[in-house]
Amino acid sequence: MSTFDSTKTSLESLLNDILSGKIQLPDFQRGWVWDDDHIKSLLVSIARSFPVGAIMLLEAGGDAQFKERPIEGVQLAISSKPEKLILDGQQRLTSLTQVLMFKEPVQTYDHKKKILKQYYYIDIEKALLGEDNYEDAIISISRDRILYKNFGRDIELDLSTEEKEFENFYFPCNQILNSDEWEEGLTNFDSSKLVRFMTFRSQVLKKFRNYDLPIIELKRTNKKEAVCLVFEKVNTGGEPWLIWV
Repeated sequence: MSTFDSTKTSLESLLNDILSGKIQLPDFQRGWVWDDDHIKSLLVSIARSFPVGAIMLLEAGGDAQFKERPIEGVQLAISSKPEKLILDGQQRLTSLTQVLMFKEPVQTYDHKKKILKQYYYIDIEKALLGEDNYEDAIISISRDRILYKNFGRDIELDLSTEEKEFENFYFPCNQILNSDEWEEGLTNFDSSKLVRFMTFRSQVLKKFRNYDLPIIELKRTNKKEAVCLVFEKVNTGGEPWLIWV
């Protein structure tokens, strides 16, 4: 009898299950630790339809009983028992949940370990130049959504209001999976930009909306010792096809 299944699930479906509490973390998982550069690289990879590694889940309810907790930042209205627990992929799923699903800034840090609160945007015109430009097109900006230059004396980019987003033609990543309201606002602000935006939606946003992640799901029939051994292996440099970082 097989002890696991492998399949693919859409990114949007996974994130919705995380928000509803159907997918949670076992309490022994470490906290979320990804830095700003890792988050941007992850977004670029998905925009380019590159593989970002498998997610390993454990079907809840078997011998391996672990105390659970929601992914960082997820607030459950009521106590919810998960259907699945994340064994590998926490950093990717937490990053994507916070960037794509939350309206609040994402708490991360820079290469000097300084804590940051960032929003993520895509420069539409730069992205339309082609995939080789995605690394420059996908940016993060501080919680006030203003980018300064000359040691903070001058404003280089102001995205502090929706109108400023339309004016500068920068798309907020937390609207990627459903851009209806933003599109309506853009149409009202400057309908001449809508044709370019629809091209961007087809070339870039569609990649996120159609993105599937490979899932390896351990069945609940696995003994606790086996689950712990698998977790230890994949989190200490185990099989590379199971691990992205």
